[in-house]
Amino acid sequence: MINEETKSYYDLKKRNEIRESAKKLRRQFLRYKDAEIVYSMSHKLLLEHAGKAGAIYRMESTVLINRDIFDKYLEQFHEPCTLASEEAVI
Repeated sequence: MINEETKSYYDLKKRNEIRESAKKLRRQFLRYKDAEIVYSMSHKLLLEHAGKAGAIYRMESTVLINRDIFDKYLEQFHEPCTLASEEAVI
């Protein structure tokens, strides 16, 4: 038997709502050190790609990366699933 708490965990609509609200709460701009952690990239690689994406904002000695712009840029590197349809469903 599945209890009510477990049923609510598997409620896809509720999980998507929570995911969307979490996206709204996250910071839109990141400093380099924070972005290196979030995106798991080295400083040099992050500088290169953020520059190509046009996601860098410089104000005096502060450098920020716009996450929305950078995330859209990163999507061009997304590779489709290469597993057979039977293997993909677990």
